[in-house]
Amino acid sequence: MLQPLVAVSTDVRQFENYTWHAAPQQYLEAAITGAGVLPVLVPSFGARLDLDQLVASVDGVMITGSKSNVHPSLYGGDPSEANGPYDASRDATTLPLIRKAIDHGVPLLAICRGIQELNVALGGTLAAEIQEREGSLDHRAPASDSQDERFALRQAVRIKPDSCLAGVFGAGEIKVNSVHRQAVDRLGDRLEIEAVAEDGTVEAVSVKGARAFAVGVQWHPEYWVKSDDASARVFKAFGDAVREHAAARAAARQAAE
Repeated sequence: MLQPLVAVSTDVRQFENYTWHAAPQQYLEAAITGAGVLPVLVPSFGARLDLDQLVASVDGVMITGSKSNVHPSLYGGDPSEANGPYDASRDATTLPLIRKAIDHGVPLLAICRGIQELNVALGGTLAAEIQEREGSLDHRAPASDSQDERFALRQAVRIKPDSCLAGVFGAGEIKVNSVHRQAVDRLGDRLEIEAVAEDGTVEAVSVKGARAFAVGVQWHPEYWVKSDDASARVFKAFGDAVREHAAARAAARQAAE
């Protein structure tokens, strides 16, 4: 089988006097080495893209993390400079792309900002500056110039029994990194909780009744995919689902010939 294609979200950034549509290398590397797929960057042009054609042409969708936040107007919140930065072009692309992937039964992996986009796309809301909530852990990255220290595996999450991720990790807890300051608040329609942190923060969700793997995680498995077993398992599960979808598409084409 040919290496299956996976659509990957992009951020819109301004530098070097150009507008760039880009994704961090860690996600692309994890897609190739961890999931065994070929990542294809999707420019954030919103309604100008034929997303039905896109999801019909790929075998998976991966929504990456980002420094930017989903614009609060999309879930009834109030935008502020403190809650930013925002990326409206990304929002206009990823939210409908997520819904299209689910509707078409295309495997979906949503990471960090991605789980927040997944929640908003399905009608949920987000809580900002969660470290200020009473009883909450500080889920922000440690202050450091070292990325390895910022993305260190330091928080435990509890996997819900009999969930999709219980089939990936087994029962019990895994240790993850934590680099976020907002999180799922009201859970979106069709979503169910897969894992929570010690303070109850939602750390993973899945789409109820999805025809394929459709999971969002709040942590960053892409960073340690080559050295951490739990991180590697996330991408292996996604890659296996992508290959299953590719095989089904190939069988359908053969049957139609």
